[in-house]
Amino acid sequence: MADSSTLIFIISAFALGVILILSRERIPPQLRRGMAIVSILLILFAFFLIVYSFFTAGA
Repeated sequence: MADSSTLIFIISAFALGVILILSRERIPPQLRRGMAIVSILLILFAFFLIVYSFFTAGA
């Protein structure tokens, strides 16, 4: 269960980043910076989860 929820979070974090990059012209300037910061934090946490899962795979 934990592995599937982690995988879903990783996919959704990267999908949010791609959507923000592809639709940056349509996002209002007031929301653009906040959404970018939130998506960067989510993507960094997703990278952490990927690295953590590699380290704990052998245990």
